[in-house]
Amino acid sequence: MRLLVVEDESRLASALRRGLAAEGFAVDVADSGPAGLDAARHGGYDAMILDVMLPGLSGYEVVRRLRAEEHWLPVLMLSAKDGEYDQADGLDCGADDYLTKPFSYVVLLARLRALLRRGAPERPTVLVAGDLTLDPARRRVTRADAEVALTAREYALLDYLIRRAGQVVSKTELLDHVWDAGMETAPNAVEVYVGYLRRKIGRERLETVRGAGYRLAT
Repeated sequence: MRLLVVEDESRLASALRRGLAAEGFAVDVADSGPAGLDAARHGGYDAMILDVMLPGLSGYEVVRRLRAEEHWLPVLMLSAKDGEYDQADGLDCGADDYLTKPFSYVVLLARLRALLRRGAPERPTVLVAGDLTLDPARRRVTRADAEVALTAREYALLDYLIRRAGQVVSKTELLDHVWDAGMETAPNAVEVYVGYLRRKIGRERLETVRGAGYRLAT
């Protein structure tokens, strides 16, 4: 198994190289965003361990560019940023897992092995509901071929609804799957964000089914 470690802290990079090599991995190290991006594109690696704060390009931008090029190398992102929105940003831009520093090497190794077991499956194709499309790989939404700019929460809401287009989805289901379980969420949060989304995709696209929930029209 060939691994790419993209980390600009030399002591940590060296420690990861030694530890992973002792586990039988072949490990290459890059110390900047551009160097990591180039190596990931052309190195034929089985997985990448990617720091967020890098010179040249952030880890977020590295993985975002790889996914935009339909390069599905499994990515375990490392960051000193431990906020839930930081982790959500990392996963939303295309990382497969996110580990905060300082971390347990045992946990890192277990998560890396889990990524390698899953491999790099083919990512979802473009999702379509009428003239509305959502491209998960590029996080791009269009309506009648015009791009629609959505916030992260609006995008997550639409992503869930479009995968169930034509079905009634309850408010409880949306809260469970679109909002963070550990956060205290206002009871009217779903209604508020449904309203935001309707303004951007068209009110007629997102129906209210009284007493049941919402349905994205096909």
